[in-house]
Amino acid sequence: MTKVISGFLILAMAVQIIRPLGLPGLKKRGDFWKIAVIAFVIWSVTLLVRP
Repeated sequence: MTKVISGFLILAMAVQIIRPLGLPGLKKRGDFWKIAVIAFVIWSVTLLVRP
């Protein structure tokens, strides 16, 4: 499941660089780093929650 989520986030970052998504906070091409930060937070929470 984590591989699917990471693949989706990498795809979203690539799309953001090619054509901005237009979501609040993601209106410029240079905002792709925000998706990477969100991915890191999700990954960290997943590691902390796992037994």
